[in-house]
Amino acid sequence: MSLSTKSLPIIVIAGRPNVGKSTLFNRLAGRRYAIVSDQPGVTRDRKSVDIILRDRPVTLVDTAGWEEDDPETLFGRMKHSSEQAVINADIIVFCVDARAGITPADEHFVHWLRKQDRKIVLVANKAEGHAGNLAALEMYSFGLGEPIPVSAEHGEGMVDLIDALTDNLPAQELFDNTEKNEKKPLKMAIVGRPNAGKSTLINQLSGEQRVITGPEAGLTRDSISVYLKDKQGEIELVDTAGLRKKARIDESLEKMSVSSSIEALKMAEVVVLVIDAELGLQEQDLQIARLIEREGRCCVLALNKWDKLKNKEAVKKEIVDRIEISLSQMNGISVVTFSALTGKNTHKLIPAVRKAYEIWNKRIATGALNRWFEEALSKHTPPMVDGKRLKIRYITQIKARPPTFILFGTRTSKLPVDYQRYLVNSMRSHFEMPGTPIRLQLRDSKNPYVSEKN
Repeated sequence: MSLSTKSLPIIVIAGRPNVGKSTLFNRLAGRRYAIVSDQPGVTRDRKSVDIILRDRPVTLVDTAGWEEDDPETLFGRMKHSSEQAVINADIIVFCVDARAGITPADEHFVHWLRKQDRKIVLVANKAEGHAGNLAALEMYSFGLGEPIPVSAEHGEGMVDLIDALTDNLPAQELFDNTEKNEKKPLKMAIVGRPNAGKSTLINQLSGEQRVITGPEAGLTRDSISVYLKDKQGEIELVDTAGLRKKARIDESLEKMSVSSSIEALKMAEVVVLVIDAELGLQEQDLQIARLIEREGRCCVLALNKWDKLKNKEAVKKEIVDRIEISLSQMNGISVVTFSALTGKNTHKLIPAVRKAYEIWNKRIATGALNRWFEEALSKHTPPMVDGKRLKIRYITQIKARPPTFILFGTRTSKLPVDYQRYLVNSMRSHFEMPGTPIRLQLRDSKNPYVSEKN
């Protein structure tokens, strides 16, 4: 497992807190990728997205506000994350608040930026109208060249900014050409309750402090993507904010965080549900599992903090049994146990994800499917409904991701749920599809001897 190296020019937006970096990030990206709030320090981890600027593909990176603080504190960890992003940048967009003017923090940051030997584009944000343009002139004192006045919130000055960025991009030939037939990365979301160890797991898998971690619950506020590579190709890991009970979500910022997490879950192909093994399976864990099942994603159960348990097998059995009893579609779900903090057994997670993804993509040949179908019907014939036996004729698979099948016959819409569950469980066992959602749709066949009314 290795950290994937993206072959695109990297543009990093940097500056002190609350100067509008995330708003500018969203404006350049063309949609709301990053959470935006008037509250300072909302962005805690660097967030990236690939975009097109004047026909040039680039990677755009949003960073946490740059503040001097002890490295062990939350703000100190945020600063370190921002510094790492700047060090890897091809272009730095240094964002300053035109309304507030130059502050000591801005001057200190500029002094550090000059030492990094990177191309810097100076942006005076919140420079609406004529007054804003005049305020931007003060920024000449940084000695970084002409400041570009913009209003990220209202979209003013963006053409000039994009021109400046494209003019400063490295030569095209310096970057590898991406082949058109290159496989898309597997999309994998890591979800769970707050403080289950999701971000620590991301850092272990990536081999670096890619996202901020600490004893404080709820550190992750936005969905953060990290790219990895294994022998089978690239994987896009998405770290998400912890999902709590609705009754406990009362701040608008946390609502946005939860919304971002749910959106990441829906866009994923594989979802890793991280559970704190010390606390066991909570009702909120089940609610998250139900959401994964409802969305038709394949799921891997990740039991973290495994090294701290004494009666390991009993805990594992209790968690798996409760999942399978509550959610029939997760029968046979893949379970990985590890310690994200020490890294022990975390290497087992990606192979389990690949296996679950393979099952989720499974297609069954029609011949094999109907041979199983005839055998399943002979073992347990369809029940009587309203004194008449239901006639089920054949079954076919219409798609994968998740495996979806259509059952044709007479009055199949009246087929009891228990019998549908029998067919799904039999199919899951016969074709070895543990833990993946299986969708069964019912279609009534038309009776050819009943003439249509004119």
